Amino acid sequence: MKNNKLLKILYLLCILVLLSACGSSGNSNPLSSSQEKNIINAEQEGETEKMLSMKIGNASVQVDWENNNSVSSLKELCKSKTLTIAMHMYGGFEQVGSIGSSLPTNDKQMTTTSGDIVLYSGNQIVVFYGSNSWSYTKLGRITNKTNEELSELLGKGNVTLTLSLE
Repeated sequence: MKNNKLLKILYLLCILVLLSACGSSGNSNPLSSSQEKNIINAEQEGETEKMLSMKIGNASVQVDWENNNSVSSLKELCKSKTLTIAMHMYGGFEQVGSIGSSLPTNDKQMTTTSGDIVLYSGNQIVVFYGSNSWSYTKLGRITNKTNEELSELLGKGNVTLTLSLE
């Protein structure tokens, strides 16, 4: 068992050395020493970071999540249980649902497009199948559905949104 862990660590270190050699000249180290230590520690403990996944009804959607405090807090909510949110249609271009608690916000004026996922008023998640201009905190974007597929999923009545860590 110890040999297996040692082999994994050596393998990881070899990859890190190879990746650092592939970069351009200058100070382009892709990982800091603390990041390397975190990767090694996680590998030693058998940990892998769980990803936040989303379903609209029964359809799994692929989301490119933002790297911000709001998404981190959303992940924390999903650590202990799957988050199920009753969504309702609003304005003919979005589905809105209460998260059940408040998340940190960093609202910015933006014009959303189909597939955008945002936080509104700190406690409501909004998924767009159309466009709107307002001040929101961006959470992510659905990347594996066309505008037509999103309209089909979201534009025909209220839906249930499911968020979980996998």
